[in-house]
Amino acid sequence: MLRRCLDGLYLLAGYAAGLFLVAILVLMMLLSVGRQVGFNIPAGDDFASWCMAAMAFLGLAHTFKSGEMIRVGLVIDRLDGRKRWYFEIFSLVLGLGFVGFFAWHAALLTYDSWRFNDMAQGVVAVPLWIPQLGYSGGLVVLFIAFVDEFAHVVRGGMPRYEKPPATTAEEVVERAIQSGV
Repeated sequence: MLRRCLDGLYLLAGYAAGLFLVAILVLMMLLSVGRQVGFNIPAGDDFASWCMAAMAFLGLAHTFKSGEMIRVGLVIDRLDGRKRWYFEIFSLVLGLGFVGFFAWHAALLTYDSWRFNDMAQGVVAVPLWIPQLGYSGGLVVLFIAFVDEFAHVVRGGMPRYEKPPATTAEEVVERAIQSGV
C-alpha cells in the first residue's frame, strides 16, 4: 500500500507539473494575442514565471523515478557487483544530503514568506508563499523519492531510477528518438 501511495505521489507531482506547463502555454498565448487586440493580463509575465518554476520543481521526482533524469555513468558503469552497490549507496547519500538541504531551506523560505506575509512586488500583490509552494513542494517530493530509492537500494534492490541497457539496435534507436538526440 505504501508503494502505491508513493508512486501515486510522484505521478501526481508529474501531472501537476504538466498542468503548470499547460498554464504557461495558455498565459503566453493570451499575452501574445492580447498585445494584438489591446488586451492585457496584469502581471502575466510574473504568473508565467511562477508557473515555470512550479513546473520545473514538481516534475523532478517523477523524472527521477522514471529513469529520465540525466545521469552521468562514466564511473559507475565501469563498476560491478559490490563496488557498484557501494557507489550507488554513496551517490544516493550524497543526493539525499543535497536535496534534503535544499528542500529544508525551501520549506523554511516558504514558511517565512507565509509567516511574515511577504507580498510580490509586481503589479498584482500576491502572497509569495503561494508561488513558492511549487518550488518547495517539488523539492520535498524529490527528497521523499530519494529516501524511497535509498531504502530500496540498501535492501538489495536494483536502482529503479536507472534504465537497463539497451539490448537491441532497435531499442537504441527508440531511446535516441525519445530523448530527442
